[in-house]
Amino acid sequence: MAPKNPKQKSPNSPKQPTRGKKRSTMVASVNEEVEPVNMEVMGHPEIYPLVLTTKTQEIFNCRVDEDVTDDQPYKLIKKEDIFEDFKNRGAISDFHPVKKVIQEYPGDEILLVYDKDFKYGLNFYVIGTEEGKENYLNPPEVLEDQEEYKEYSSEEVYIYKAPVSKPWISLGSEKEIEEESVNEATKQTTYMISRKRRKFGAPIKFSDHNASSIKDAYIECTAYPDKNFTLQQVEKDVGMQVIPQIKDRGTQTRWTYPKNATTQYYPREFSEEEKEAVGQSKPFADFFDNVSVGQNSVEIALQQNEIMNTFIDDWKCLAEEEGTFVDKTDTQLKEYQSFTDLHSPMEKMITCVAWHPTIYGLIAVSVAVRLSFEDRVLNSGKLLLQPSLILLWSFSDPIHPQLMLEGPDDIFCFQFCPSDPNIIAGGCINGQIVMWDITAHADRIENIKSGGGRSKKPILKPMFLLEPDSNKEATYIRHCAVSSIENGHRKVITDIHWLADTFEINRMGAVFENRNGICCQLVTCSADCTVCFWDIRPQKALLPQTAEKKKEEVIEIPFDVPSTFLHLDLSWKPLAKVRLSKGETSVDHCPTKISLNESHISQTPVGLNTLHTFSSILAQDRAGKMEEINPYQNLEGGMAGHLKPIDEFCTKFFVGTEEGEVIYTDWKLERDPETGRLMSKKPVSMHTVHDGAVHTIQRSPFYNDIILTIGGWNVAIWKENVMTGPLLQSCCAPKRYTSGHWSLTRPAVFYVGREDGYIDIWDLLEKTHEPSLSQNICITMITGIKPWPSSSKQQLLAIADHFGTLHILEIPWTLSHPSSNEVSSVQYYFQREVKHLEYVAQRKVIRDKEIKQINMEKERKRSKTYQKSKEQIEAGLKLDYEQYLDLEKTTLISLGLLKISERRSFIDML
Repeated sequence: MAPKNPKQKSPNSPKQPTRGKKRSTMVASVNEEVEPVNMEVMGHPEIYPLVLTTKTQEIFNCRVDEDVTDDQPYKLIKKEDIFEDFKNRGAISDFHPVKKVIQEYPGDEILLVYDKDFKYGLNFYVIGTEEGKENYLNPPEVLEDQEEYKEYSSEEVYIYKAPVSKPWISLGSEKEIEEESVNEATKQTTYMISRKRRKFGAPIKFSDHNASSIKDAYIECTAYPDKNFTLQQVEKDVGMQVIPQIKDRGTQTRWTYPKNATTQYYPREFSEEEKEAVGQSKPFADFFDNVSVGQNSVEIALQQNEIMNTFIDDWKCLAEEEGTFVDKTDTQLKEYQSFTDLHSPMEKMITCVAWHPTIYGLIAVSVAVRLSFEDRVLNSGKLLLQPSLILLWSFSDPIHPQLMLEGPDDIFCFQFCPSDPNIIAGGCINGQIVMWDITAHADRIENIKSGGGRSKKPILKPMFLLEPDSNKEATYIRHCAVSSIENGHRKVITDIHWLADTFEINRMGAVFENRNGICCQLVTCSADCTVCFWDIRPQKALLPQTAEKKKEEVIEIPFDVPSTFLHLDLSWKPLAKVRLSKGETSVDHCPTKISLNESHISQTPVGLNTLHTFSSILAQDRAGKMEEINPYQNLEGGMAGHLKPIDEFCTKFFVGTEEGEVIYTDWKLERDPETGRLMSKKPVSMHTVHDGAVHTIQRSPFYNDIILTIGGWNVAIWKENVMTGPLLQSCCAPKRYTSGHWSLTRPAVFYVGREDGYIDIWDLLEKTHEPSLSQNICITMITGIKPWPSSSKQQLLAIADHFGTLHILEIPWTLSHPSSNEVSSVQYYFQREVKHLEYVAQRKVIRDKEIKQINMEKERKRSKTYQKSKEQIEAGLKLDYEQYLDLEKTTLISLGLLKISERRSFIDML
């Protein structure tokens, strides 16, 4: 049914353009087949609107107000002229959107109509049928018989009757639907089949076996009719479903084969005569005489080496033992404290862990419902009623969280702002970014005082001593801004980082100086194959508003939500977007973790030389911030002003993907020379090392160019600008790795969590092919690892598991205090591995050349055999035949089967 107003556009009709505006949406690419769009929704399926530019109007003599006017708004165009235009201009022809209609048109001339009022959305339209063209050129006459109309209208008068609601009466149809519905009676079972790492890529050899000779190899079960039982099917009731249930299963054949192998050998011994000769020989006697002279001194030296180590450095041991009272042989992690949320009605897991950068003994964790994707879809209604939280735990109260930050959906990653720890940014499972401002609740968690006596270590006051009634009910804090769900990520955000306060980027990815001097930009990655950069400042300068408007805005803001990032709420869009495209296929890379350079992100320096001054630095920093105005309260400056570009800035970063790939790429965008659109650069290097999704990709806190990646069942260590491969790649672990982290004080140590609840501790100075220590922490999968140096003599390790428990462990002395030359030793190890990779690359080139030479030599020999003449081949065959005849004659004579008379006849025959 057409709309009442002919000038009113249909909701499905194209957007009305202005006259003379260049078309941009109706041109298809050369290789695409455009489906013509008709006006079927308006009741005219034969009409196909299109845009004709001025050049096309001149070619077909259909210029507006000259060839087509208000009196004659149509033009008949031959199909041959349109086909000629397709040959000349191809896909850029204005008739290309209706190419299929023109090819299927039965007539020779097509009717083109000028749409002056843009009734169908564009300036022209064609009629795709002969019947429609005839109705337009020769419209049917309207019978104006007023008397018949009056009689008809007077006889039949429509009277409107309002519908009356009636109670619904059940006739048993719902029972039939319930009986015919398909219900799964059995519980679905999930199988996971794996094989050992050393068998990946191994050559497979197939062999034939007799199935009957091998036990349990083949059992034939032939079918036979049972005479004692006969069943005839008379009627069958079958319930069908539109979409059949699909099951995917895979299997692998074991490639090993049985074989027999034996080895037999005999010892080599002297005979009795040889033993007597050697024992009575003079060289043997002289040897014993020479050895027996210094026998006493040798025995004494051996005894001394067994009692004490003569090569030990006493001064070095003295320096290591100073200031410690623990046993250096203790290498096990010790349980210090644990936190569990006992008030949540649903089972949840910990997705991310972060220590508070300035408050001692405060740690934050994000929790998510422990459900699969199918279960989330089924229980989506219940999940809306459950809050998505970030819990802030304190050592003073392990039962009640100090604060609970609410989000729109489950949080899978978050990070404190380095410029202001009261600002927190997080990424949700639905692709949105959330911002919190806990400045109003800072007094609740920042209760630090100096202890009496000699100890000056910051102590967190127990909350029950400060506010007796504060822990009875948890404090919920709502988010103050959330990004636009239409313009952000399409899938779960897996990683988030704050960019450093020394630079900022624009939409092209170019680097400029930071005018604010605070962290104002973030970078996120998601499984939707994109890496996005966000700016928390308003993109446009805010216009001056009247006092009434300001008053209205203040009233609309909830009392418990700060107005710090109100300008971002539900309108926050990414500043720049980098898409990790594979190029040759339509499938893109799905990033899980990203690792930026040390100059890209803002980090808190940690080390043994800064641990003893950690508390004083935090106190001075806090005192200075109290005097200053919060810089995040005044972000109306926007993006205006002239920026100074930063030259020679490295914009490359590492990315880990779901397929186990480690990609080294650039975030700068470049313009496509053909289309002029902004597009991401191709990756600098890409290696598929891990056999599963990459869960950890982190730079070493001691070497900025060393990167640790963990994914699947192995671990790898990389060096930036070394494109040949990883410096270290571990073998397949007994269980899948799920998380990991570098040690903050020892450059050779890093921790790796497994899915069976064990944690592997690697020490590169002790072993490089396997972990130095494995320790069980829990009974479920480890989801996060975060170390933290609490003091110069104590370091803590936070480990989160799949059941929602946060374990705080104390790191032993041997894993927290490095030796005097450990930094140089580990660096020398990495340098040797780089040289080894270069040597392997050189050997590969040399080996390729050798293989080419061998293949060329084989081809040369083959060509020589083919170059032999026909006469040489015949001569060789004749010589072989004669040698065969001589052999036959000698064999017959030797066997006595050939007599003298037969010999002569045989010779004559030959």
